[in-house]
Amino acid sequence: MTVTQRPSPPAPWPARLMAAIGLALLASCGGGGGGAPATAPQTPPVAPSVPGAYADATLYASDPLGTLATPNENAAVIHSTIELAGKPFSYTATTGHLTARDLGTGQPVASFFYVAYTAGTPDAKRPLTFFYNGGPGSASLWLHLGSFGPRRLVTGIPGTTVPPLQLVDNQETLLDHSDLVFVDAIGTGYSAAVAPNANQDFWGVDRDAAAFRDFVRRYVEVNQRQASPKFLFGESYGAPRTAVLANLLETAGVQIDGLVLQSSILDYNSNCGVFSPNTISCEGYVPTYAATGAYFLRSTPLPGDLTSYVQQARDFSAGPYRSAMSGWLNGRLAPGASVTTQLFNYTGIATLTWQQNFDLGPDSFQSTVLPGQLVGRYDARVAAPTGSTLAAGGDPSLTVIDNSFVRAIASYVAGELHYTALSAYVADNDIVSRWNFQHDGKALPDTVPDLSAALTLNPAMQVLAMNGYYDLATPFHQTELDLARLGSDPAIRLRYYTSGHMSYLDDAARRAQLADLISFYNSVLAAR
Repeated sequence: MTVTQRPSPPAPWPARLMAAIGLALLASCGGGGGGAPATAPQTPPVAPSVPGAYADATLYASDPLGTLATPNENAAVIHSTIELAGKPFSYTATTGHLTARDLGTGQPVASFFYVAYTAGTPDAKRPLTFFYNGGPGSASLWLHLGSFGPRRLVTGIPGTTVPPLQLVDNQETLLDHSDLVFVDAIGTGYSAAVAPNANQDFWGVDRDAAAFRDFVRRYVEVNQRQASPKFLFGESYGAPRTAVLANLLETAGVQIDGLVLQSSILDYNSNCGVFSPNTISCEGYVPTYAATGAYFLRSTPLPGDLTSYVQQARDFSAGPYRSAMSGWLNGRLAPGASVTTQLFNYTGIATLTWQQNFDLGPDSFQSTVLPGQLVGRYDARVAAPTGSTLAAGGDPSLTVIDNSFVRAIASYVAGELHYTALSAYVADNDIVSRWNFQHDGKALPDTVPDLSAALTLNPAMQVLAMNGYYDLATPFHQTELDLARLGSDPAIRLRYYTSGHMSYLDDAARRAQLADLISFYNSVLAAR
């Protein structure tokens, strides 16, 4: 038995703050993570019957006080082949743990569970990409089985019919351009703290990013990948983690060549979905409201071109809406008729509603834009009747896929990667109320300065921000506003997709994302 417990935990952090802000966005901001705890069905370890298989007898605890006395760095190493573009494509999957050691002391701090895919013969100079979801509290199964790994779960998004559980060869895998490492945060998947640390010690902006830094350092050291171009790919809360992590790695002497920010929330202080209504402006949401209204044919007139229509909404947000919102927030001055009329034209929501609730937050928008229905937070194209099973969890776009991913990761890890464990795989850990969001002197993180610092330390670093037009959790225009604080920088590019928060779940969007990723990687490598 390798799980030990520490004395009673401190009170969850910080009760005052969490009562004051809206937990809905925090709890959903992970690419499918951070909500109610979800574990994949437990698969007992079995004696290896396949060459390279590994049966892990270690117990991994995901509770706040969970800790490992004796971590291991064992792994299943399986050689596999998929059919890619009509031809066989061979790769090696390595599934197991690495022990992150503190940069300063060299002491083990955490045992990270990861799955690494490497193509062809070992190449110390091949690009290397680290993937992780957010939450806080989400394992990385969403990116792992939904985006650019060699195998992909079919979802049917934006449909509301749950498809049969089906893993297919991923024609949009990034593996033919980069080796891929999917890693789970501490307290998720099979990742856990190492004694005398406990899981909860890493449940905060700074300790979490520092532990990820030490994992990346360990992976690079063990696999001798110092010469590889390195990329970080973080989704949702994984994006602010990326900003902090990139700065920490550069400071530690590990060069990072490219950052991919999937549906980012770089500054929590600027996102109106985090706060109570009428506290800060929802300017960053208005273009997403407009795109959603158009999707459901609620806009007047209906747009002929989505790109031009979204630009019009951006201009309105930065002009008349921003001006009217200033008067509303500073003195509760009613918005002018022209502003509320334009909001009605974008969304079909009555002008009276806008007059009474001018700073309409995403929660209210979800239940207002389509009478009698709730639209998805992660993907506003997915709607379900109010009170239905799909709507009961607060986000039909997540409910429709959630169980499929949780079941799929269990069967995939055990059945295809041939790693089995005593513990159940923790897909989502409900740790938001315990998370220490303090960072750089603020109660909630603003990681734009961290990103700026990383770019200053490494002027050759490039950034790709990828957003869906129908994301009501981390809206694309808010990402634009946050990144605009860095000024006009050719190293930063933004791309958009007719999809939601996990834009890669949409087949057309995933193909477009892959093309943008290949272009980005080629640009980074050419500059390098």
